[in-house]
Amino acid sequence: MIKLTLLHPLQSIPIRSWSFEDEQVIRIGRSTENQVVLFSAVVSRRHIELRRTGLTWELINLGANGTYLDGKPIAKVPVVDGLIVHLAHSGPIIQINIGPNQSSAQLAKIRVKPPEIHAPPGAAQISTMPVPDQKATGTSREEEELTEAENHQN
Repeated sequence: MIKLTLLHPLQSIPIRSWSFEDEQVIRIGRSTENQVVLFSAVVSRRHIELRRTGLTWELINLGANGTYLDGKPIAKVPVVDGLIVHLAHSGPIIQINIGPNQSSAQLAKIRVKPPEIHAPPGAAQISTMPVPDQKATGTSREEEELTEAENHQN
């Protein structure tokens, strides 16, 4: 999933957002033929295009007034989670977030080796207890009876 968020130009707070699940290409611009339509005089009819290649996305500038990343004009950049671009130098600000599906697929490629813990002889032993899943949590009949008995004593 990829999520595009239009940010307020002065406060960087979300104004509107769009989410896409299976698209390979997402177009942003003034034209109503785009998936994301922005009505701004500085935005071109087809201003930017986001293209998916496998698990990665790239942003391509198509706009006459340019697309800016950190104040610098860009032609094409890989999309990373949280990327913020300006459409035209003083135009709308778009934040791009790559959803959990892409993130989990990318994380699946990373293997983390758990740290080895070496304790000197005679050191305290640490044991872990399994945590019940959410469905198994709650109070048992015995706990309820104990609580009720304690309440009657007070």
